[in-house]
Parts: sequence; structure tokens; C-alpha cells
Amino acid sequence: MGTPIDFVNVSTTGLESSPWADNLAGLRANEARYFKNKYDIVFETTPASEAPELVDYVAKVLLERDIVISSKPLEVTEMMVDAAEGLVRWTYVFYESGLAVNVLYTVDSAKKRAVGFKLSMGMDIPEELATKFKFARMKSKLAGEIRGSFFVVKGEY
Repeated sequence: MGTPIDFVNVSTTGLESSPWADNLAGLRANEARYFKNKYDIVFETTPASEAPELVDYVAKVLLERDIVISSKPLEVTEMMVDAAEGLVRWTYVFYESGLAVNVLYTVDSAKKRAVGFKLSMGMDIPEELATKFKFARMKSKLAGEIRGSFFVVKGEY
């Protein structure tokens, strides 16, 4: 059972070891608000050490582009969402560097499958992503400025 993420009273619980803990907490709260508003789902995270299979799953998908995240994973979550595209598996890993990685994977078809990267406000682009992606900027009341990028998943996972 995970810890529900409150997007009204943002907390750094579970993210304290990150130099970007406040900003990463805002990013995590931004994701929690999205899932609550769009799907009426409570966004719950667990320590990465308690669900290493989720960290491994995301790492396996990232290898499709030869990406290995060097930062320590702090928290993870996974949700199954019944969306217009069909059943969608959403898996998130929040890293100590301030990076959040999510894998969106439609289970029933290859209709929508992608990996998203979001950077906490103020953090540098991680070396393993810097030469491979361009990051777009968006404003968030909870996270300040979020920079994000993605790639489409080609393989079966």
C-alpha cells in the first residue's frame, strides 16, 4: 500500500535525500493532481526499495534507447487506468537527481506507448539525456517550471 500524494499540502516525504526535494515534491504533486482531475485516481507512491520490479521495468524500457539513469531511484508508483485508448499501465520512478520518468503503455494494443521525462525546476538536464532529447517548458502552480520530453516505445514490454 502506497502513500497518497497530497497536491494541496505538498510534502517532501520520501524525497528528502534529493538536492531538489522541494521542486521534485512539486513535480510529484503535479502528477497527483493530473490523475485526480483526469481519472479520479489517488496517486500513491512507495519507496523504490520496496518495489524494485517497477524500477527494473522502467530501466528495461529505457534500454530501448540505450539510456541508463545513473541517479538513485527514490519513489515509484504504478496504476492501471481505463482510458479512451484502452487499459493503460502508467509506471513512474522519481529519482534523487530531480528527474521523474514515466512509462505510458497501452496493454490491449500498441495505440499509445511512450516514455516521458520531466525535470524538476532548476535541475540540469542529466548527462544521459542531454544529447538525445530537447525539452519543452511548461508552467505549473505546484512545480514552478517543468521541462519535459518523451520518446515513443517501439518494443513489447
